[in-house]
Amino acid sequence: MTRLIAALTVLSALTAPLHAQQTTARTPSHCHALADATRGLHFVHRASLRDVPQETVDLHYIGHASFLLRSHGGMNIVTDFTGFIGNTQMIPDVVTMNHAHDTHWTPFPDPAITHALPGWGPHGEGVTHRLDLGEVLVRNVSTDIRSDFTGVEENGNSIFVFEIAGLCIGHLGHLHHAPNDEQFAAIGRLDVVMAPVDGGYTLDHATMIAVLKRLRSRIVIPMHWFSGFALEEFLEGMSDDFTVVRVEGPQLNVRRDALPSQPTIMVLRPQYLRDN
Repeated sequence: MTRLIAALTVLSALTAPLHAQQTTARTPSHCHALADATRGLHFVHRASLRDVPQETVDLHYIGHASFLLRSHGGMNIVTDFTGFIGNTQMIPDVVTMNHAHDTHWTPFPDPAITHALPGWGPHGEGVTHRLDLGEVLVRNVSTDIRSDFTGVEENGNSIFVFEIAGLCIGHLGHLHHAPNDEQFAAIGRLDVVMAPVDGGYTLDHATMIAVLKRLRSRIVIPMHWFSGFALEEFLEGMSDDFTVVRVEGPQLNVRRDALPSQPTIMVLRPQYLRDN
């Protein structure tokens, strides 16, 4: 009897963590063939946000360079978080920030946010993030930004990459130069990329178009455009190789098995979040 109890205790200790790992394991992406998972966390669905289907990512363009990414497990991630995302009580689980301008970060993120990730470190040193939450992996690749004080702040911007539901989703942040070969390799293959297309505050259109054509993502979402003119000029420059779809709303639901067969620009219209 003593041996039986001991055996059952060992079996219980082995199966409980395994079950947790299986229920929250991340579908392998093909960014760099990364396919590890950690033991699960539990996330709470909020009534004002829909339940995201399995193997799906919900993208909502909040405004400027801020997007909400939602997973099937109910994890909420906001990019280039400024501290305000709309009339909502939802508190993101993860926020990423860049500090080229104060429209891309806040010095006072809500302390209830579990993971607030700055895209910069000590001046010129950059920062390295690899946040593995089981269902989602968040990592970054540092790039330089122009600085008002020194001309260039090396490693002052981060391209954040989110590996979720088998997808690689990249946010270029406040990109000020074309990535070099090493940085392109670190970024990996992106299925979806959010790109600033203002035409000057970040990259000029010709350079941004060259970057996006090299990335060759299946979905490009323009962001950080200050006028319809800048957006239309960008779309015109991309129209020879990319299909243009005007979604006429802020929301996009993405599945790996339903990606466009041809590289496509999805034009979303920003809208702050609000609870029903």
